Amino acid sequence: MDNKKEFKPAHLKVAVVYDWVDKWGGAERVLLTLFEIFPTAVLFTSYYDSEKAHWAKNLKIIPSFMQKLPNFIRQNRILSIPFYPFAFESFDFQGYDLVVSVTSSFAKSVITRPETTHICYLLTPTRFLWQEKQRGQPSILKLLTRSYINYLKTWDRIASNRPDKYLAISKTVQKRVESYYKKDSDVVYPPFDIDYWDKIKKNTKHKVPSTKCYLVVSRLEPYKNVDVVIRAFNEMPDNNLIVIGSGSQERALKNLSGGNVKFIKDITDAELGSYYSSALALIMMQEEDFGYTSLEAQFFGCPVIAYRRGGASETVIDGQSGILIDQSNPAALKNSIDKFEDVQYTLKNSTLLEGPKNAEKFSKARFIKQFLSFML
Repeated sequence: MDNKKEFKPAHLKVAVVYDWVDKWGGAERVLLTLFEIFPTAVLFTSYYDSEKAHWAKNLKIIPSFMQKLPNFIRQNRILSIPFYPFAFESFDFQGYDLVVSVTSSFAKSVITRPETTHICYLLTPTRFLWQEKQRGQPSILKLLTRSYINYLKTWDRIASNRPDKYLAISKTVQKRVESYYKKDSDVVYPPFDIDYWDKIKKNTKHKVPSTKCYLVVSRLEPYKNVDVVIRAFNEMPDNNLIVIGSGSQERALKNLSGGNVKFIKDITDAELGSYYSSALALIMMQEEDFGYTSLEAQFFGCPVIAYRRGGASETVIDGQSGILIDQSNPAALKNSIDKFEDVQYTLKNSTLLEGPKNAEKFSKARFIKQFLSFML
């Protein structure tokens, strides 16, 4: 970045680029923190759904031509795939000093001018190309899309050369950047807003079921492995499970579930905090890119039972704030729950003590300091 303009955040013209603005989750918390750093920044995205993304209502947003596509195309991740490369390559960043792309998909592919610095905060390399499970896809669909997926992989590798600098959200993602893109990156963990969650914790009054339950907090998508948890609990009818979240697999997961599984969605953070406080443990059977929900749970004193691979190994202290397991299947989870029940009181007390301390390692202040250090 030797030829780039010297960085002074308050005087920069900044663009933030995100794949799509149509939900709320961990990545969106990162975006809001970036807008605290760069309050006059403009958000560029493929499309914006104001009804589903209330968090963005006060931001200046520039959507691509995809905003004008019919909803049934725009909101379908498969049907809309051919449009994304053109959408992000169509943006003009003339006059911008800094472009920050936050992406697990196409946003890193924006084209910037030589005098503009492009920092990519990578949530993971394009998920559906390199990681996404195709469980449940008809074989004919796999056959029809194979050549196009291969084309997109080639394009994605080319697009990966466009950022000047990669920041990965975890060591797990850092390894993927090296493996898929052959790029170096630095790890900057996502911001955990301790002050915000501390206020939630102190003012939590929401009533939750008196029956002790295990908890899943997740988008209901195939790669999240919620079905693994449900299959395990189908074999443990005396244990109760609450699944908080929504997604494309909601109906299928409900059909799979027994009477000891309850689904909840559209809750406030205050309500979520109450569930964390009362749950026996949070369960995560997916290979997480980072594992933001595990930090939330620990902050409220809720132990975490998580698949060892992925970001959870960086956020959960095995034996102190949770249990890490080596396999993601129903049998392994059942065995881990049996072990957990033998030590649950000790682990609960340990998590109440260590959870908030662990969360401080991922504070918003640390994120801002680290992020700015890469602009000097």
